[in-house]
Amino acid sequence: MAFFSTDNPWAFAFGLLGNLISFMVFLAPLPTFYGVCKRKSTEGFQSVPYVVSLLSAMLWLYYASVNSESNDFLLITVNSVGCVIETIYVALYLAYAPKKAKIFTAKLMVMGFGGFCSFILLSRFLTEGSTRVQLLGWLCVGFSVIVFAAPLSVMRMVIRTKSVEFMPFSLSFFLTLSAVTWLLYGIFLKDIHIAVPNVLGFILGVLQMGLYLIYRKRNIMVLEKPDYLGGAKPIANTQSCSIASNDNVIHVDEVKERKEDVHEGEKSFEASDNEQVANSSCEV
Repeated sequence: MAFFSTDNPWAFAFGLLGNLISFMVFLAPLPTFYGVCKRKSTEGFQSVPYVVSLLSAMLWLYYASVNSESNDFLLITVNSVGCVIETIYVALYLAYAPKKAKIFTAKLMVMGFGGFCSFILLSRFLTEGSTRVQLLGWLCVGFSVIVFAAPLSVMRMVIRTKSVEFMPFSLSFFLTLSAVTWLLYGIFLKDIHIAVPNVLGFILGVLQMGLYLIYRKRNIMVLEKPDYLGGAKPIANTQSCSIASNDNVIHVDEVKERKEDVHEGEKSFEASDNEQVANSSCEV
């Protein structure tokens, strides 16, 4: 495998650009985990996208190492970095997650690593050459689709709660750019296993950014307790805040107006009582 072969300059250029953008994607959740460490709580965040991303990076790393027919050195670099960063994210999640979430994440990790190791052993003994590469390539496609589909649960939560707190725009934006660059890399490299999943990644990335633009100004307070698979914490905003309960939405400004009307009614009622007392005292 030639590390820096320039036989296909366009593939090399988009692969290099894909590496840079993918590094930004890996670093995009840093503010999220900074908040997790600061609050010492994972709150409504999920571990599934990070665990699946880690397993996907491990599979792509293995695919690039066994695929000697093309220049996949750029896949090795990006997924090596991805494995390290995603491992750190999962470790931080396990450190600050509630007990139920820790158990769920631990089970997911054990099943994922067990499946990964089993596949490596089976592919080594039961397949060889191009058959092994094809089988591994399509497995990588499947995991990449899961990685891109993992935020669907977050998108559902955004629509349900009308809040984008748990769907950072930076992550959605860089995911879309990354999908475009790796799609072009796969096309110029003529590697269908790289190109196919990034079509879905581009579509889902655009949908996520669209949801963010729709709900970014709708700060609401969700009156429900977050669970280990999703949920959102109450959001308080002094400028614009509303309280959502099932299908009813009561705006704080409206509540204030109602309170003012009640106070005015009480004052007028007290004033009328005082006038009556004054009149009765005059009559006596």
